[in-house]
Amino acid sequence: MVTTSKKLVISGYYGFNNSGDEAVLKSILTALQEESQRSNVTIEPIVLSINPEWTTSMYGVRAVHRMKLKEVREALKESDGLISGGGSLLQDATGLKSIPYYLGVIKLAQWLKKPTFIYAQGIGPVHRKIFNPMIKSVFKSCTYVSVRDEQSADYLRRLGLKWNQIHVVPDPVMGLPLPDTASPVRDEAAPSTAGEQPTHAKLPVIGVSVRFWESDRKELTAIAAGLKKLATKKAVHLRFMPFHLPDDVQASRFIMEMIDDVTSKGSEISITDDLTDPQQMLEEVSRCDLMIGMRLHSLIYAASQYVPPVGISYDPKIDQFLLRLESEPAGNTSSLDGDKFAETVAGLLEHRSQWLKQHEDRITALKQEAVEPAKQIITYLGRKG
Repeated sequence: MVTTSKKLVISGYYGFNNSGDEAVLKSILTALQEESQRSNVTIEPIVLSINPEWTTSMYGVRAVHRMKLKEVREALKESDGLISGGGSLLQDATGLKSIPYYLGVIKLAQWLKKPTFIYAQGIGPVHRKIFNPMIKSVFKSCTYVSVRDEQSADYLRRLGLKWNQIHVVPDPVMGLPLPDTASPVRDEAAPSTAGEQPTHAKLPVIGVSVRFWESDRKELTAIAAGLKKLATKKAVHLRFMPFHLPDDVQASRFIMEMIDDVTSKGSEISITDDLTDPQQMLEEVSRCDLMIGMRLHSLIYAASQYVPPVGISYDPKIDQFLLRLESEPAGNTSSLDGDKFAETVAGLLEHRSQWLKQHEDRITALKQEAVEPAKQIITYLGRKG
């Protein structure tokens, strides 16, 4: 069997020190590699990154600067196609630049007569109607479209895409494997021994991933009140895990300072130390008994490792992911009640084995389905020879 080599440009929110988006990239790269090993197609990725040197160092792939149009154009010209995704690329909740940028990259590839593949994206929210015809035009010219939830698919159908043009698949991070070997993880509670779990390792470990969202920080204040109440009633290890550096470190420390000292009650508090490797963060999450998350991918990391996730919703994408697990958020950032939040966490911690029994089969199915876009892309490229 003759093996052919194909170059694929991969566009997304890469190189920004966001563990979730880096996990998306690592998941896509891993899935493409594994699927190519089952076929006669080998893939040479070219990643568009804000920090190409770091991306190349981290993943061992070629990368070009995402904001240097000449470099992007040259990469697309020599490629055999473009992957756009995954993540929440096409949304205007965080600003007006994201949608034009990512659509522009796809459109440039289409002008260059390259096949374009939408890889498990979460579309929206799109508040400004001016973007709707732009998305419709670009997506109708795509070779393959996959989205990570039914709400994204419904949005595209309302724009005029046919139902059979859209594949609904899990977020690619559901398929991210743990590292082959345990990676040493530094811990502020025990900084002198790399990779060693803190002295409180036998305590139930509750992972916490938070971010700034509400301007008055009321959601973080409620989380702090709930966690303090929990940690004074039951001995636990609160393990803060910043997913987006450095902002999430500041949000984590905001809560840690409000909780103050709970060691007198037998509980402990620690924080991961600047983890940027997504698989090392995944390994950290896998050690938890429970994961509290405002960041979507903290919840996806948890579910993929059969760790019960407790979502705090600030965006429909949190609700949509939990819906796929037949779950719902513990609360919303605009109206979170600290006491009720504490009760939810304590209840899930107590009935953890029951939760796992109810959700294990569904999680396993999502992990298996997460590689479907890679299969479709490799199959298409194989047919093209």
